[in-house]
Amino acid sequence: MKETGQIVAFKNYSMCLRDTVGDFTKQLINNLFDVTHLSDNGKGNRAQFLNILERLSVENGEDLWSSFEIYFSTIRQKLDLDAVAAVKNDPAAKSLKEIYLAYPGFYAIAVHRLSHQLLKLEVPVLPRMMSEFAHSVTGADIHPGAEIGNSFFIDHATGIVIGETTQIKDNVQIFQGVTLGGIQVKKSLASIKRHPTIQSGVVIYANATILGGDVVIGMDSIIGANVCITESIPKKSIVTVQSENNIFQKRN
Repeated sequence: MKETGQIVAFKNYSMCLRDTVGDFTKQLINNLFDVTHLSDNGKGNRAQFLNILERLSVENGEDLWSSFEIYFSTIRQKLDLDAVAAVKNDPAAKSLKEIYLAYPGFYAIAVHRLSHQLLKLEVPVLPRMMSEFAHSVTGADIHPGAEIGNSFFIDHATGIVIGETTQIKDNVQIFQGVTLGGIQVKKSLASIKRHPTIQSGVVIYANATILGGDVVIGMDSIIGANVCITESIPKKSIVTVQSENNIFQKRN
């Protein structure tokens, strides 16, 4: 191809691999929750993984799969806690089965816990592709680098963004449209903490935006809908919006 008088060579990035990763992710989650499915398809999932890594020019695929599958039972235990948290906190939830089979927020968390572990094993590209698959099917964009504690509940999921260096502790609930992001977007900030820390027991309601790597939302706080926060909030606070002003109130 000629462009401004020069020859430009296109590199093959195998875009069809996106479909393969989507199928791999679906099968992997099915294996986590269905013992029969695991016995029937576990070897196939491993073969998919090795094929994906080969196409990504990643060596030592066998070792990475062996390391990855060690964490399956721990990830499943964490996801069971997430499901219980959803039943406990959502009045619309009628059963655990409904959470596992019908809640997009739970599915997004499931993909995140798997992709996060792959990132910790230093697998390149694949964790981000898995998170983008989850984004496409649930509306929740959770970077695999985000650290998320136990009993995490996402309600509705649509429009949620959780940045790479976000830290979320235990028993946190967030609703649709929440952004946990960086206050600036600069490549020079890539190696520092850019996203907030959410302490245990926090509830963040719809369309709230929390920005900045130094921002800490204190434990047991409630962040109301539509607020924008760029500074730390003490524990047991309530933050709401009233006539363009953020109203801070200490909880009893």
